[in-house]
Amino acid sequence: MINLILFGPPGSGKGTQAAKLVEQYALLHISTGDLFRYEMSNDTPLGQEAKSYIAKGELVPDEVTIGMLRNKVEANPDVRGYIFDGFPRTIAQSEALDALLAEKEGEVSKLIMLDVPDDEIVARILNRGKTSGRTDDLDEDIVRNRIQIYKNETSQVFDFYAIKEKSIKIDGVGSVEEIFNRLCDEIDNL
Repeated sequence: MINLILFGPPGSGKGTQAAKLVEQYALLHISTGDLFRYEMSNDTPLGQEAKSYIAKGELVPDEVTIGMLRNKVEANPDVRGYIFDGFPRTIAQSEALDALLAEKEGEVSKLIMLDVPDDEIVARILNRGKTSGRTDDLDEDIVRNRIQIYKNETSQVFDFYAIKEKSIKIDGVGSVEEIFNRLCDEIDNL
């Protein structure tokens, strides 16, 4: 089984590349954003719980997010593997993911970080903002703040898997196809 963490700051191209990797390797793409939208729109117990935190402007606790992730994994037991996008974001979430995969007699195969300079990310997100409908994609200060939050809070996940010799950075700048080929080179060598 191939279990990948596609990693990088907002705007690094994770969603674009995940869609191509799903086609190439027949993996299930699990995006935390998609999980939240699904659970909340279907008014599941976890979705209701997430809504209650979001309505108060609070972060959704890890156990709720992990519960959603567990539901998705357990609903798809026969896939060739998973691409985790937007998860894990903390060491605690990394440990929870490792425990969940171990229950399924699996493990994280590799964390692949799309390495993109900040100015390139800002340009990509501002450009995306023209069509995304997200007002936060149109404000450079908000975009730069999101990058800083990633660096402060999420980048430690890279180090967590680096200790296990499972983290790698690849150049996330270039055409979609060039970046995809770099990802495939890493995955083909697992």
